[in-house]
Amino acid sequence: MLAQNRIAFKEWGAGCAALGQGRQTVIVRKGGIHEGEQGFRVDHREFWLFPTRFHQGAEQLQPESSDLLQAPIAIEPASGKIMLALYAVVDKVLEIKEPSVLPLLNAIQVLNQETIQQRFEYKKTGLFVLLVRAYQLPQPFEMENETHYGGCRSWVELTQEYSTSSLTPILTAEQFEQQQQALGEIIA
Repeated sequence: MLAQNRIAFKEWGAGCAALGQGRQTVIVRKGGIHEGEQGFRVDHREFWLFPTRFHQGAEQLQPESSDLLQAPIAIEPASGKIMLALYAVVDKVLEIKEPSVLPLLNAIQVLNQETIQQRFEYKKTGLFVLLVRAYQLPQPFEMENETHYGGCRSWVELTQEYSTSSLTPILTAEQFEQQQQALGEIIA
């Protein structure tokens, strides 16, 4: 793991909360409008999770996951602020091209089937599944929400590097290995 990092990955607050609670270990990504013609790419293997709330709603989540919208990381912080509490290390990147795999993703993430289908079909068919090991800070830190963080993009560069030295894993090594196996069985 890097000792410090200034790269952040924008993800719905509910998705961040699910990662932070160990309810999922994957990020399902299509890419933002600003990703360019090439679409989404995994430019970084480690990053801070930057919770967003834009386009996020209970209607995009599986019904049993709507409570995630009330998690502290999913709630809008004070005006002009961003709360960072989670860090992710990418273990595996899979590109899904077959629509028959989409229903199988329900077991490993919190988005509902309609949202997954919409992401899959948006522009060029397909989407990415990132298996990540999530880590948490003992105390979240608050930073200014700079204007250059805005827009529909996955990656942002923070104005400074933040230390990863006090991070602890959300899941034990054994629990994470079980999640790796579960993903392998779903996407063979």
